[in-house]
Amino acid sequence: MKRIIVISLIATAFITQSCNRKVTRVNPDKQIDLSGRWNDVDSRLVADEMIKQVLSEKWLTDFTKAEPGKKPTVIVGFVKNQSHEHIEAETFIKDIERTFINSGQVKLVQGGEKRQEIRAEKADQQDNASQSTMKKWGLEIGADFMMQGSINSIVDSYKRDKVVFYKINLELTNIQTNEIVWIGDKELKKTVKN
Repeated sequence: MKRIIVISLIATAFITQSCNRKVTRVNPDKQIDLSGRWNDVDSRLVADEMIKQVLSEKWLTDFTKAEPGKKPTVIVGFVKNQSHEHIEAETFIKDIERTFINSGQVKLVQGGEKRQEIRAEKADQQDNASQSTMKKWGLEIGADFMMQGSINSIVDSYKRDKVVFYKINLELTNIQTNEIVWIGDKELKKTVKN
């Protein structure tokens, strides 16, 4: 009986000690890379650099010369994850949209499911809102350009070490003419040693 009590006490002490978890709040801008996989820092870094690239290219000056006083309107379309790991592309898309808006050089319109949700609200208002506050159909701002792209990766490993290479490709297309006006890419490489 004493032996069972001693084993129970040891097991309880072990379980209690192994369950002590410490959580610390850190600055969201702090770079933390635990696994070597794509993370929030990669997403922000790539979005910021690629939008800086796209806004410094010829397509923007061509547009402002052709349309003096007008900012181009951009919609961010689908960014396809073709990498070896699960990457939440929506987070990356939001980083791109945030950087576009913060630049002040373009207008950004809503796309995808959120645009459909806004249109559903507008449809609901036709029956349920007063005439003076109801939003009208056919007054949306049409996008001049659409950004689309992909996230790709290559993994090279040997024994317990690996190198992960990411290549993010984005392109901007003139919606009226279907002309690709800009193609950009950003590469990241990480080594992971176990």
